[in-house]
Amino acid sequence: MLYDCMIIGGGIAGLQAAIQLGRYQYKVILIDSDNGRSNLCRCYHNLLGWPDGVDGETLRGLGRQQAEGYGVLFIKDRVTGVAEVDGSFRATTEQSRSFSARRLLFATGVRDHIPILPGLIPCLGISIFVCPDCDGYEVRDKPAVVIGSGDAGANMALALTHWSQDITYINHGKSPIQQKLLEQLQNRMIAVIDEKIVSVVCNGAQLESITGEDGLNIKASHGFLALGGNVVNTDLAAQLGVALEKNRHIQVDPRTKMTNVKHVWAAGDIVAHSEQVAIAMGDGVQAAIWMHKSLQGE
Repeated sequence: MLYDCMIIGGGIAGLQAAIQLGRYQYKVILIDSDNGRSNLCRCYHNLLGWPDGVDGETLRGLGRQQAEGYGVLFIKDRVTGVAEVDGSFRATTEQSRSFSARRLLFATGVRDHIPILPGLIPCLGISIFVCPDCDGYEVRDKPAVVIGSGDAGANMALALTHWSQDITYINHGKSPIQQKLLEQLQNRMIAVIDEKIVSVVCNGAQLESITGEDGLNIKASHGFLALGGNVVNTDLAAQLGVALEKNRHIQVDPRTKMTNVKHVWAAGDIVAHSEQVAIAMGDGVQAAIWMHKSLQGE
């Protein structure tokens, strides 16, 4: 079967695009491995209409329900290859299936570098965060710990001083820190501890303390992760010759969200901009509108 539109990635951007394309009454297929960063977040705090926050699972569930109401087909699988075949796009999957469509949207997102520490995952979005723009507000005038590595952690610690003057940076990865950043940390009175963390102690979703391999034991109610090395999931797009930035984010037309490859779009965190849920939603809608425009008259 040849679909009108295929979306690879079922996070926030992919779901929003699916809803819009479904409302255009196209035959839409969305393929998702159900393993994205929005699965992990226990609370998004800065979204219009959700003053008390909303967890990723709820947001994704509601989005899927909406899209299915418009006839969008969901496939749980991981796409392993994409190719252009006779003017359409064919995706092959881990389960040895293949699907084809006239238009293609990549919404494959970013995979955060999250250390393997017992108790950490249930805290994500509640008391341990990854984005200061999203969640810096949650540590306003409170002590906060940055679990990081090298310059990435140093920059996170400095960014958080907009909300709090009580920041501790634990250089978990023990990567070197530029002298300029060390001086800035010192000027802001940010303590730097070079020690590998071995465990975090949480009460449910609430961080309580952090233990290091050399005897560190620090009380902490809020933390941020900044270890660098996040993976931008653009390998599939690269297979089609989609242009990437140096940081492997996808280049798109700012108005249409189409890539340099005709009839291929990208939306969400894989695009070169702030990684925000609200932006991902906007990207998804905008990409869908221009996919629709391209299909009109065919």
